[in-house]
Amino acid sequence: MASNYDSYQKRRLQSSYFSVVISISLVLFLLGILGLVLLKSNKVANHFKEKVAMTLFLKDNVTQKNSEDFVASLKKEEFTKRAVYVSKTQAAKDFERDLGENFLEFLGTNPLKNAIDLRLKADFVTSEKMAELEKRFIKNAFVADVTYDKPLIQILTKNIKRMSFWLLVISSFFALIAMLLINSSIRLSIYAKRFNIKTMQMVGATKSFIRRPFIKQSLKLGFLGAVIALLGLAGIIYYLDKYIPELELIKDYITLAYLFGGVLCFAFFIAWLSTFFATQRFLNLQTNDLYY
Repeated sequence: MASNYDSYQKRRLQSSYFSVVISISLVLFLLGILGLVLLKSNKVANHFKEKVAMTLFLKDNVTQKNSEDFVASLKKEEFTKRAVYVSKTQAAKDFERDLGENFLEFLGTNPLKNAIDLRLKADFVTSEKMAELEKRFIKNAFVADVTYDKPLIQILTKNIKRMSFWLLVISSFFALIAMLLINSSIRLSIYAKRFNIKTMQMVGATKSFIRRPFIKQSLKLGFLGAVIALLGLAGIIYYLDKYIPELELIKDYITLAYLFGGVLCFAFFIAWLSTFFATQRFLNLQTNDLYY
């Protein structure tokens, strides 16, 4: 009879441990996905920012040598991502390709100007900094005019700030939900051993002594759940890198280190914290209260 009861208790305990590991792994997996989005949101935002071009139209009297020297000087500037010289002949060919007809035959002359397409680094793609650069270039002796999509810059900056705010809010919400779910699972597993806790306490064991094996067990379960979650994340990252190589997920070792390290640390922290307070609760209960 006792053997059957022990076997039943063992199965209940194993089932409890299994549910804890599954709960931890699922929650950490979802949290890891959100963390990946949060960490790479800046990369994605920078990718779109650096696609915005500022065009410097050159004066007609600027020679080829002057243009090449100007491009070379721009490439040395801290704000430059890429600077490309576009002759008015090349610009006419591009327009002809886009329009599907030769507009030069209609006009008789090429009204376009030689230009430099300037791509800025992401940190400089803001309304304020681009306006400062525009004023600076207008004063340059080689530059006739400066154009860029001002409304697009304002919309881009506004949307990036809004996206960052809501990602932070959502991440905080999911982190709270994750803590509650993992805490609930661990408390249920400790609840099954509440009589053992009280028995050890009655024979004189200290609270720290009683708590220690539960914390060790929870840390092991947390680690196992984190490993399962990280394997799932690795699969998602491999899939995304294969179909969206621009994100450079696998090559971004720093982001991956932060992500994987964060998932592991969160698993250990919440497992330790939940176990500490769960055992503390049962240690403070009276014997009669254990049956409720």
